[in-house]
Amino acid sequence: MKRFTSVHDVPNIDDLVRSAREFKSAPRRSESLGSGLTMGLLFLNPSLRTRMSTHIAARNLGIDVMVLNVGNDTWSIETRDGILMDGAAGEHMKEAAGVLGRYCDLLGIRTFPGLVDRDYDYAETVLESFITSCNKPVVSLESATRHPLQSLADLVTIDEHKQTPRPKVVLTWAAHPKALPQAVPNSFVEWMRRAPVDLVITHPEGYELAEEFVGDVPVEYNQDVALDGADFVYAKNWSSYRDYGKIVNTDPTWQITRNKMARTAQAKFMHCLPVRRNVIVADDVLDSASSIVLDEAENRIYAAQAVLAAMVQDLRSSS
Repeated sequence: MKRFTSVHDVPNIDDLVRSAREFKSAPRRSESLGSGLTMGLLFLNPSLRTRMSTHIAARNLGIDVMVLNVGNDTWSIETRDGILMDGAAGEHMKEAAGVLGRYCDLLGIRTFPGLVDRDYDYAETVLESFITSCNKPVVSLESATRHPLQSLADLVTIDEHKQTPRPKVVLTWAAHPKALPQAVPNSFVEWMRRAPVDLVITHPEGYELAEEFVGDVPVEYNQDVALDGADFVYAKNWSSYRDYGKIVNTDPTWQITRNKMARTAQAKFMHCLPVRRNVIVADDVLDSASSIVLDEAENRIYAAQAVLAAMVQDLRSSS
């Protein structure tokens, strides 16, 4: 792989899931694969799991890693083209990415949407500018519309815990005090559509995701109906796509509670973290044996490791 920005960059999902699970059983089995290579991780937004898991994954492969927080470790970076740079930003993305491409063999970038201009965000303007300017293999550490490393880890987690060959997976919206991106739900749906699962999306009216992601996946506006018989419940908030970036519903009854989970087929509870307790999900669900959020978070390491191994192998074969 030359880039990892969505499920569409992956030649074979099953191979990638298998690779991640093999790395989980023996994390250092390819510790010389990336020897002599350097990876730069550029964060335009905060991160805990993505930062740590990607760093550990690279280290497990013998890759040296440099992490930069834009605005703290670097100059503030301008991402728009054709702009008069007389404001706070001291450097343009084109030069920053170009320099990093000269210093590093692989790169990762994390950027969020502005949630103001939908066309700008959904064109993945910042991510694509970075990829073009650095001219090196790039891993998305989350972008305006997708979070592929999270989605791969989600799929690995479902593969580990499923009790039936084709489980029912429910992606449910839940209320949140802040307007959040659609990146995680977009990406989750995109990956699950390529996986051996029966996916159902449930949310209040007004929170429909972009058609390019949803496709023919059934959408159920009654959460209780959607949860019936579920094997996995994935809770996540997102802001409106139609009324872009807005909070159009704050209904607290969409919180995942023990009573909600009782409607399922003893489902496992999933969330990408960080999660707001007793807002998205009740304590007695999150702290129960049905919660696999920590397994999910741990699998971020091995998902990233599988991706990086594939990219390094491609890099080695083309050099």
